[in-house]
Amino acid sequence: MTPADRASGGGAKPGLIARWIKRVLSIRSPRRLKFTREGKFFVGITFGVGFAALNTANNLLYLLLGLLLALIVVSGVMSEMSLSDLTVVRRLPLRAQVGRSHLVEIEVFNHKGRVPSYAIEVEDLRAGQPADKRCFFLKISPKSAQVAAYRRTPSRRGRDQHIGFRIATRFPFGLFEKSREVPSEGDLVIYPAVDPVRLPIAGHGKQQGLAGSVGRGGGEEFLGVKLLREGEDPRDIHWRKTAAIGQLVGRERAREARPDVTLTLDVYKPSGSTDEWDGHFERRVRDIASRAVAHLKRGDSVILRTTASGIIRADRAAGADPMLRFLALVEFAQKPAPTTQAVA
Repeated sequence: MTPADRASGGGAKPGLIARWIKRVLSIRSPRRLKFTREGKFFVGITFGVGFAALNTANNLLYLLLGLLLALIVVSGVMSEMSLSDLTVVRRLPLRAQVGRSHLVEIEVFNHKGRVPSYAIEVEDLRAGQPADKRCFFLKISPKSAQVAAYRRTPSRRGRDQHIGFRIATRFPFGLFEKSREVPSEGDLVIYPAVDPVRLPIAGHGKQQGLAGSVGRGGGEEFLGVKLLREGEDPRDIHWRKTAAIGQLVGRERAREARPDVTLTLDVYKPSGSTDEWDGHFERRVRDIASRAVAHLKRGDSVILRTTASGIIRADRAAGADPMLRFLALVEFAQKPAPTTQAVA
């Protein structure tokens, strides 16, 4: 045996040592223990039996006390075996919206080689919000994973920050709930709600009070007919006119003349305003989002401006996601104080 082997513990494999260190650190990680209703009665009965055994010196009471304490020890060992070596992964949806439910998938993988995990409850933790969504896994076999999902309906727009998981179990007897917290960050942007909006009928070449010219182009409407030139699309041939004059005649298409629709959002909060203004601001954001989506569905290009110099442009090709994400993260700001110039 070389000196290096003796220093490393008699030739033990580095991988085995690393696994043992990982297991020890996992066992020593913070655990929380909480009594269930049944557990409180059980512990009370245990104290009563122990008090009676000490006062009477009855061997049967000592035997019963030993059985009750053994159940507590077995419960702690088995719950620790069920709770250890678990990895939790969260899968968030691509988009979420206020008032619409979405699914969040939770996957738990059991890394233990031979021991399954029973009665595992995973609670998804979010920053600044109560943990109200849980997933329950009855059994997770060794070296396998189980997937569950919970449904959530957001009530406010903005960035939803997930910070981790709380993994708990009441296995095997339901006397105690042992849990541990695992950090796992994840962000989900909640879009504002969108209401159906009926837009006014836009005239040819006019929208939102802005005029646009109509001319030749590659639009969907037709202006008239013309002699077909070499290289033009043969699908535009007007066969009836062609047969009448003996020359190839094609349809002349109109040019799309849709100017951009500009929407403005006031984000400056007046000094001394109350919570009523905050509610009005949220309703304004919802109205802007509804109008923007309605214009995009009609094929318009939308420019959204804020009074704090924020600007974003969206069209039908890009979709409504960039606009809704911008509105989901927009926040109000305090109105800057007017600058005064000193008079010499």
